[in-house]
Amino acid sequence: MTHRFLEALRDHPLVADGAMGTQLYERGILYTANYEEICLSRPDLIKSIHREYLKAGAQVIESNTFGANRYRLARFSLEHKVRELNEAGVRLAREAIAEAGPSSAGAWVAGSLGPAGVNVKGMPERDLADVRAAFVEQAKGLAGADFIAIETMRQPEEIRIALQAVKEVSDLPVIAMVSFDTFGTMADGTTPDAMADKLAAWGADVIGVNCGDGPAGVFDVVSRMIEQMRPTGLPLAAMPNAGIPRRVEGRLLYMANPEYFGVYARRLIKLGVRLLGGCCGTTADHIRRVAYATRMHAHEGDNGGLASVSGGEPADTTAGAQPRLFVVPEGLELVRFEEKSSLSAKLAQKKFVVSVEVNPPAGMDATRAIDGAKMLVRNGVDVINIADGPRASARMMNLALAVRLIQEGIDPILHVCCRDRNLLGLVGHVMGSHELGVRNLVIITGDPPKMGDFPDCTAVYDLDSVGLLRLVRGLNHGRDPGGKALGGVTRFLLLTGAEPAAMDYQREITRLKKKIEAGAEAVMTQPVYDPAVLERFLADVEPLGVPVLVGVLPLASHRNAEFLHNEVPGMRIPDATRDRMRKAGTGPLARKEGVAIAREMLEAVKHRVAGAYVMPPLERWEMALEVIDGIVAP
Repeated sequence: MTHRFLEALRDHPLVADGAMGTQLYERGILYTANYEEICLSRPDLIKSIHREYLKAGAQVIESNTFGANRYRLARFSLEHKVRELNEAGVRLAREAIAEAGPSSAGAWVAGSLGPAGVNVKGMPERDLADVRAAFVEQAKGLAGADFIAIETMRQPEEIRIALQAVKEVSDLPVIAMVSFDTFGTMADGTTPDAMADKLAAWGADVIGVNCGDGPAGVFDVVSRMIEQMRPTGLPLAAMPNAGIPRRVEGRLLYMANPEYFGVYARRLIKLGVRLLGGCCGTTADHIRRVAYATRMHAHEGDNGGLASVSGGEPADTTAGAQPRLFVVPEGLELVRFEEKSSLSAKLAQKKFVVSVEVNPPAGMDATRAIDGAKMLVRNGVDVINIADGPRASARMMNLALAVRLIQEGIDPILHVCCRDRNLLGLVGHVMGSHELGVRNLVIITGDPPKMGDFPDCTAVYDLDSVGLLRLVRGLNHGRDPGGKALGGVTRFLLLTGAEPAAMDYQREITRLKKKIEAGAEAVMTQPVYDPAVLERFLADVEPLGVPVLVGVLPLASHRNAEFLHNEVPGMRIPDATRDRMRKAGTGPLARKEGVAIAREMLEAVKHRVAGAYVMPPLERWEMALEVIDGIVAP
């Protein structure tokens, strides 16, 4: 069983639970009480909190034993109950999993082991031996767990002692999680990369960061550890606090809401973190957002949630070995690539195509968007991209704008994201779009609902982009998600997105291969500003044999460049480029410089790509024409 946990962790990201202490406090247990003793006096309360996290999507439950060592327990005259409290904590976690029902049957139990509560710096060897003995004693009590989670260690010497103590008496896997201060160092000044080296050398099976000053701070230090860890192959864990607590009307409140936590969960998973949960201040709502993030970035072995409706059969393209979903019913024929739409015909003819993004309005009047699209097409643009709730904002339905453009004789590309519709809703939306004349789809997972006007709206994510690509590929074969014949075939050209500057680049390429296997026929990239990054991506994608439309976003200002570089995952803007924008200032001169930068990038790669996907900022569609002027034949 122990080895199965490490295999599972390497196979796909796992969701851990959130805070226990915060939840006990919210239920009336004062901070002056001993929280580990609650395992004996109020076991049902502990189990109810575990069950809430399991219901939210947690796959790992930590025992309520963080401070169950002789030093901390002695403050409450409980030092004689070390073994009893640790065993009780593990047992309650197991019982909660059993009581949570079949959906939680595969959850893991982590035996939580925190700091001794003493400063080991400068301790004589005799006292250090006592600390080690305390950790040995606690580890024996946690023997019934699936693995041991050493956490919130601020002193390198202490976690070294704890690791050695656990390894001495247990063969369970050990996660070693440290906590850094606001300057990104341990108590003695050890840096994240140096600490990663130490933990690997001391025998940790998984290395991680927990607590800290919130998701952003944990993301920063994990970013510094991850490159150091790649040669070791050790998985990474991250369990941030819900921000820095503030005292409000006599209560300590953590200010990072679940939506913000979910945004950083997504970034941490994309960075390569394999075990992700929460620490102080996190609730079941925070963990629910983490579970959404793992579904959005399903591991390469995941089938995008389609197994429940199609049996999870592999998309084998060998004749006679197709799953039923991809076998065209008798009497029907697949539509050939070049016949699907005017865009697919141009791609088949190797014509350099230009797509420009024009999004639906936030209000009721679509006139400006329609006029902008007509102007672009008159000036040589081939197709208009219409995003689906970009940045999770509330806008007019993009299908409505697509239909209006079709009525004007304009070919649209409709984005379909998985965020807002369940499986049934996606099927209906896609089939309805086909009936209304839409032929080009960009399939994306979609941004999570952001902080702002509607932070409490629900993200669905029944499918991710791979799952939805498979679903629509099935519709192109005349089958619904369960394999039932539709009586006709759709003729969608299926496009997908890619991030050439993704933090975990190898994962992005692996994920892109899965999208192509699932049915993607062309790729549209995120904007790229570094020629070397784009060249690497194009070289890796070339063997896949799909057309690439390179993303081009002319920068509007230095502030715009800094925002994209620092705040948007998958966007990296070189220092030299941001310096050019800084020198250009603001206003027309800055926009002119942004266009020049975009033109240089497009000119450098136009011979290697099938087209350009231009995203003019702030609805300045004329900037798109300036970018392609003279580079793309009218």
